[in-house]
Amino acid sequence: MDIHPAPSLPAAGLAAAPAVHTGPTGPANPAAPSGAAGLAAPARHGLPALTLGAIGVVFGDIGTSPLYTLKEVFQPATGVPLDAVHVVGACSAIFWALMLIVSFKYVVLILRADNRGEGGALALTALAAHAVRAHPRRRRALLLLGLFGATLFYGDGVITPAISVLGAMEGLQVASPALQPWVVPVSLAVLAALFAAQRLGTAAVGVAFGPIITLWFLTLAATGVQQVAHEPAILAALNPLHALAFLQERGWQVFAAVGAIVLAITGAEALYADMGHFGRAPIRLAWTALVLPALALNYLGQGALLLRDPSALENPFFRLFAPQWVPAAIVLATLAAIIASQAVISGAYSMTKQAMQLGFLPRMALRNTSEREAGQIYIPAVNWALLAGVAAVVLGFGSSSALAGAYGIAVTVTMLVTTVLTYFVVRHGWGLPRAVALSATGFFLVVDTLLVAGCSVKFLDGGWFTFAVGLGLFTLMSTWARGRELLLQSIRSEGLPLEGFVQGLGASVSRRADRAAVYPVADPATVPHALLHNLKHNQVLHARNVVLTVVFHDVPWVEEARRAEVRALDHGFWRVALHFGFMQPPDVPRALALCEAQGLRLPPFETSYFLSRETVVPTPGAGMAGWRERLFAAMSRNAASVADFFRLPDNAVVELGTRIQI
Repeated sequence: MDIHPAPSLPAAGLAAAPAVHTGPTGPANPAAPSGAAGLAAPARHGLPALTLGAIGVVFGDIGTSPLYTLKEVFQPATGVPLDAVHVVGACSAIFWALMLIVSFKYVVLILRADNRGEGGALALTALAAHAVRAHPRRRRALLLLGLFGATLFYGDGVITPAISVLGAMEGLQVASPALQPWVVPVSLAVLAALFAAQRLGTAAVGVAFGPIITLWFLTLAATGVQQVAHEPAILAALNPLHALAFLQERGWQVFAAVGAIVLAITGAEALYADMGHFGRAPIRLAWTALVLPALALNYLGQGALLLRDPSALENPFFRLFAPQWVPAAIVLATLAAIIASQAVISGAYSMTKQAMQLGFLPRMALRNTSEREAGQIYIPAVNWALLAGVAAVVLGFGSSSALAGAYGIAVTVTMLVTTVLTYFVVRHGWGLPRAVALSATGFFLVVDTLLVAGCSVKFLDGGWFTFAVGLGLFTLMSTWARGRELLLQSIRSEGLPLEGFVQGLGASVSRRADRAAVYPVADPATVPHALLHNLKHNQVLHARNVVLTVVFHDVPWVEEARRAEVRALDHGFWRVALHFGFMQPPDVPRALALCEAQGLRLPPFETSYFLSRETVVPTPGAGMAGWRERLFAAMSRNAASVADFFRLPDNAVVELGTRIQI
């Protein structure tokens, strides 16, 4: 039987379990006692190298927004007339959106809310939940909210590659209108090649990310400066009063205009999500010194071009370039779009890995693509699911303008969720007065609400897509989390107490194999089913029997000195808990080698792993709705190998099964 753990972060209808133990699929409740986990941060490189890496990875998404943002502001659906007053107002609104949301909210405030150096939706959710751990109902509500915000990331993971590559390929029709029919086929070819290359890893390509995106931002700045020099009147957009006047004049149509302006900040969440890879200082330096000035200058340059030549609205970005430079601009834009897409794809892998280790998803096949960087992983199921989704939206929408209707709602809802979670971190985690917490987050809460409302008007134009993706994944994750808890409850109710079993065992079993047996379990207080099957059918025990639980904590890293917790029982039995952070690969054999310092020796060639594989049987009752129980059973049947997930040696694994009702 393959015993899985209860979920680490309670999901729909789930009460927090008091234990922190886990089995082969992930954790139970990750709220570890203070001191149970220590930070062992990854090694850092110098500030210049980290800053260059941050430019390449963190800012690829927001860096490709100039390809389509300003054009969308003046589409018929927004009702914004193309004249000098509104061009200045639109550029002002975009500039101040970058300042307020990215600079002030994320760079100044949100980057301070790190979970032991890590950022992102799940890391912030764990941090906020831990801050209100004394209030179970509030904690559960925050966990549900954070989980929903995290699932919306996958919708962004489908839209970002599609809109970025389509936006770049639309430069073909600027170079020659006859090439317009090739935009979608070439976009699909580029995306297919990108996803097919994922299995090779990103290390080699990653070396070039920073220099290419740096060249991209320098190009944005240079083309913008050139146009601003021809039409300096656009500099009036730096005055925030023009942004306010632009928004006020729109009346009820302000939401449509905001829905277009929000495209300029759709990559802002990446600043926080990638903090663990680069640190806050490199991200802040890259944004302040290069990214913000380049984006501002390019948007102002596009505005200046529209002031001089309104016909440039056809594609104001590529019209910044002289005709002979358009092919080179297309190539550079395509590279930037691929890099932006790569960052989102890699983020989806990391998010999935965290979700598995936090108990929200079943195990999936996972491959490390680098011998030196643990964070470089490849998950085939996620890769091909994303490709299918990306291809579907490219064929279904057909252009960046059409996709703009689907883009934004997932990102803005995630931004709103981030603000709410940050309030609880500031108020309860940092212990600051309520007035301070409200003043730090209240303004951004209002702005985020406006952004969500602005994107909501595009719901029927495609915004439903990312919302549906997020809702579907939320259903899967909450069902898996709830099902794991029900399964653990069933195991506890039907299982034998371990310590009583060991005490009553005595010398009744005379046959002992001179080897070690490791039994991974979800509940360390009960006798492993695999042990009972082994004793029943083979009438033998091993000389050393290890009841093993794996604990994933709501911190990213657990230092090696705190990895193994060993307790000796009677008659050759041991209880071992291995502690990991949610960013660490759970290499069980390597961690068990650390037990020797505590008196438990497990020679690799003399140790067998007995895994319990349960078949889940849905039954009528008070557990979950029938369709959710059937869904959970299907997810359990299709979970990937426990041995692969915990890196157990193939020639030392024995699996025994049983049926469990929930």
